[in-house]
Amino acid sequence: MKNLKRLWSLMRGERHLYIFAIIAVAVAALVNFVWPLVLRITVDNIIGKAALETKTWIDPLIKGIFDGLGGREHLSANLWICGLILVILAVVQGLSQFLKGKWSASASENIAKNIRNRLYDHIQKLPFSYHQKVETGDLIQRSTSDIETVRRMLAMQLVEIGRTVFMFSFAMSFMLPMSWKLTLMSMVFMPFIMAFSFIFYRRIRNVFEQVEKAESKMHSVIQENVTGVRVVRAFAAQNFEIGKFEERNGGYTRELYRMMKHLAMFWSFSDLLCGMQMVLVISIATWLAATGKITLGTMMAFSSYIGMLIWPFRSLGRILVDVSKSVVSIGRIDEILQEAEEDLGSAEGQPVKGDIEFNDVWFGYDAEKPVLKGVSLKIKAGETVAFLGATGSGKSSLVHLLPRLYEYQKGSILIDGKELKDMDKHYIRRNIGIVLQEPFLFSRSIEENIGIREREFSREGIVKAAEQAAVHEVINEFDKGYETLVGERGVTLSGGQKQRIAMARTLLQESPILIFDDSLSAVDTETDRRIRERLRERQQQVTTIIISHRLTTISEADRIYVLEEGKITQSGTHQELILQPGIYQRIWKIQSSFDLTEVG
Repeated sequence: MKNLKRLWSLMRGERHLYIFAIIAVAVAALVNFVWPLVLRITVDNIIGKAALETKTWIDPLIKGIFDGLGGREHLSANLWICGLILVILAVVQGLSQFLKGKWSASASENIAKNIRNRLYDHIQKLPFSYHQKVETGDLIQRSTSDIETVRRMLAMQLVEIGRTVFMFSFAMSFMLPMSWKLTLMSMVFMPFIMAFSFIFYRRIRNVFEQVEKAESKMHSVIQENVTGVRVVRAFAAQNFEIGKFEERNGGYTRELYRMMKHLAMFWSFSDLLCGMQMVLVISIATWLAATGKITLGTMMAFSSYIGMLIWPFRSLGRILVDVSKSVVSIGRIDEILQEAEEDLGSAEGQPVKGDIEFNDVWFGYDAEKPVLKGVSLKIKAGETVAFLGATGSGKSSLVHLLPRLYEYQKGSILIDGKELKDMDKHYIRRNIGIVLQEPFLFSRSIEENIGIREREFSREGIVKAAEQAAVHEVINEFDKGYETLVGERGVTLSGGQKQRIAMARTLLQESPILIFDDSLSAVDTETDRRIRERLRERQQQVTTIIISHRLTTISEADRIYVLEEGKITQSGTHQELILQPGIYQRIWKIQSSFDLTEVG
């Protein structure tokens, strides 16, 4: 019921089209039942010359129409009029079916579009921590395959529920007055068909859920393999990846095969019950007509009606199958929609100067396993500070707290004397530019990748940012310059080129606080020096934080902090730290010996 309520809310704005579609279905269902009645009256009362008995509620209306067309004698001599009436009914039925399909398809497509838009918008607003724990392939599968499952159900089966109700209601109102005994005979197997359908529905839901999970795992493998294709090629791991995909594909196939076995069993058994029901009714109706207990026209009408009566019960299984699929898919979509969006707040506020202060800050991705343990430090506006430490010492975690990608558990972080947690995330992120350790480029031109933050950007500003990142000359060497497409995830560029383009994208913002999270690791020492020289020109008004393992990159910083196991163990200038025993001194000796060896 929860998922059905969610579906009802998602249908907002399109419900009127479904009302129109259901009205069209009602008309088509009514014509379905009127057609055999017209045929019965033609056979019994016009051709057979018997007196018309008004058994059903619509018989008087049909009799009035026939009388208005000249009466029985005239129609008997002009049977083509009866044929024309049947043709007109067929046209009305066809038009009703067309309108039903048009309205339901239009509504379902609009709903699917709205769900896709809403889901994508919601995913964009989920916190950074959420995206780190979910698989991209699973999100893609929910945003495509699951939405398509819901769309198919809305386009085909939702209106069919109304059709089933109308068909059963009309069947009872037409068949009971004609012969209540035959009507009861027509219902003998119906309780068994309904009971079997509902039992099957309860079982098949779990099967569908396992199929969806298996398909999601398979999509994740495909997405990872395609994204990391260069790593696969570099390590000649194609056979391993093929084996991994075959395992996931095999699991999906097994679940799909299990589902098909359930469906085959259901359709076969329900077809058997429906077939037995039709044989029973037609046999009894034929015997009653042969013994004169019912007319030939009544037998012909009942032969048509039994199929129409069985159809709702027969289609009940199909409806339940598609509804069960949709319930699973809606649940999977709703799992994402129920995730709390990140409260970004406003982007407006007082200009940021760049004073930063950490006071006994504790943080851990798991609260019981802290990564930062009581970090305290001060950074003045316009200063350049650097962080050095082994992998896992907490350097990246520390700087990720500033734009509030994560929230610290204890302590306090102040920016310009204001508590960071009291500042809107949108505002603080507009004032902090961060170049991540693993830069991501979109499959667009270089110009668009650098200017992606702003909808309107000038070529002059982009060129200036590229010059500061020491990548302008490289870009000009490309055939199309700034219009060069970089390919998916920047695959056509080297690691250093990607890092510098990502740096230019951040520099274009002209943020008062800049963070470089080991973002110069892929550039050579000469390019590193040029970038530092150009950044030094703008450091008077910008607070700069640098994370690097290369001492030449951080040696000119105003203050350098050494992190070990989440704690600051050393701090000072480059000259001060190389004189102190510790990690910094050891790294300086190692890197200096390498530099001397290269010179020699």
